[in-house]
Amino acid sequence: METTIHLMRHGEVDNPDAILYGRRPGFGLTTLGKNMAQKVADTLVESEHDIKAVIASPLLRAQQTAAPTARAYGVELQSDARLIEAWNTFEGVAVNANRAQLANPKYWWRYRDPFTPSWSEPYSDLVVRMRAAVSDALGKYRGSEVLMVSHQLPIWTLRSWVEHRPLAHDPRRRECSLASLTSLVFRDNTLTAVAYWEPAGELLQSAADMVPGSSEADLAH
Repeated sequence: METTIHLMRHGEVDNPDAILYGRRPGFGLTTLGKNMAQKVADTLVESEHDIKAVIASPLLRAQQTAAPTARAYGVELQSDARLIEAWNTFEGVAVNANRAQLANPKYWWRYRDPFTPSWSEPYSDLVVRMRAAVSDALGKYRGSEVLMVSHQLPIWTLRSWVEHRPLAHDPRRRECSLASLTSLVFRDNTLTAVAYWEPAGELLQSAADMVPGSSEADLAH
């Protein structure tokens, strides 16, 4: 019996001050971000994916990203706190406006352990909660497909774990663009394949709120 869990990153966020918003409330999608979310929903329907459940991080941007797919498939939008963004001690700092400020000596103490990491939620904790969320969805919706909307770091960390890569990494090398899907394919309880795709890739070049990472699209940022 084959089950597919699609881990979707949220669309572009309205973030005019270019801060690291993390778990702060109230950061919703831009118009472009909403278009990204709708594009993913349309693509899933047009390609006849059998989505039986849509589950999202409780943060506004994830809920708004998940909504079009939930509507398209006529299912209730569920929330799961285990899909939430990682906490980060740089939350609220305008790191996306000027990344050079991260080299300020006042922050050096935060970098004392890059392998945990010391400035953010431990990678191992991310794996535990994301794995549990996926496992529960796998057990409940066996034989179908589930869309789970989360955030770049939790998704990338789980993918690194299932693909047996070190969890510590260069953020610029994450393959998890806005509104992308990282699809985990299971045969019964065994993971048999991991696929990455960007249904809204054509919209990425117009995105202003980008964070480090790689993409299949030819990005302007």
